[in-house]
Amino acid sequence: MAAIVVRRLVKHYGDVAAVRGIDFEVRPGEVFALLGPNGAGKSTTVEILEGHRTRSGGEIEVLGFDPETAGRDFRERIGIVLQTTAIERELTVTEAIDIHGRVYAGRRSTQELVELVGLEEKAGARVKTLSGGQKRRLELALGIVGDPDLLFLDEPTTGFDPSARRQAWSVIANLTSLGKTVLLTTHYMDEAQHLADRVAVISAGRIVAEGTPDTLGGRAEASTRVSFSLPVGTAVGGPLERARADGDRYVLEADDVTRVLHEITGWALHNDVELIDVTVDRPTLEDVYLELTGGGQDD
Repeated sequence: MAAIVVRRLVKHYGDVAAVRGIDFEVRPGEVFALLGPNGAGKSTTVEILEGHRTRSGGEIEVLGFDPETAGRDFRERIGIVLQTTAIERELTVTEAIDIHGRVYAGRRSTQELVELVGLEEKAGARVKTLSGGQKRRLELALGIVGDPDLLFLDEPTTGFDPSARRQAWSVIANLTSLGKTVLLTTHYMDEAQHLADRVAVISAGRIVAEGTPDTLGGRAEASTRVSFSLPVGTAVGGPLERARADGDRYVLEADDVTRVLHEITGWALHNDVELIDVTVDRPTLEDVYLELTGGGQDD
C-alpha cells in the first residue's frame, strides 16, 4: 500500500484555485520531493496532507488515513519539520527533546536522537546558544522523536552553509535507511537530486512533471551540450558555425557527443586554435525545473 495517495486534489480560497486537481503517490520508504515556486500550491498541498488544512475536493490517503478526519493514531505516525519551529530558548538540547517526546508512547531515546542529528557536543547547551544549522538539526530531532513512519520536511536546509547542508543530508539518509518515508519540499535542486528517489513539479496548482531526478521532463533523453570559449578575435568556421553564442561561450547540442567533439577538436587543431574550458554536460535538474515552471515564478 502506498504511504500517500492523492487523487484529483482541489483547494479553493474563495474564487482562487490554489490546487487544481493533482494526482500523485508516495511509496513506502522513499524520499519524494515536491518542487515548485512560491505560490504554486506546494505548501497548501503539504498542509492538507498533514491534516492542517481542509481540501475543497478530491481523495487523499496518508498511511491509510484521511488526514482531515484522522485522530491521534494518525498524528503519532507522522513527523513534521516546519521551516521555523518555536523552541524555548532556555532549554538545553536534551531537555527540549525530552519535553517534546513525552506525548509519544513509542518515542525514540533522547541520546539516540542527539547522535542521529549530530548534536553530541551540544547536548547540554541551551537552545539560545545554538547556531542556525544546529537549531535546524534540533528541529529535525523533534520531528522524529515520536519515531514516525512518515516525515514531512519543509525546506529543511534553508539558511545552511554548504557543510551544514551536507550533514543534514546524511541525517535524512540515515532516516531512510531505517525504512522511513519522507516527503520533502525544497528550493535547492542539488538537494532534490541528491536525496529524492522521485520528484514532482507543481506549477500554478497543477503537477507538470513527475519522475526520478535523472528522468524528469525527459532529461535522460535530452541532448548533451558541448560548450567552450575561443580566444578573442578568433573567426568561427567549420562545425563551429552550428554553435549558438551564450555570453562569451559557444554551445553545441549533441546527440552523438563523440562525433561532435571529434569535429570541433579537429577543426581547432587544423586551424591552430585553442578551445578554452571545454565542458560536456546534460541539462541539469535546475534547467528542467526552470523550463517546466516558466522560470520558477508563479503569481
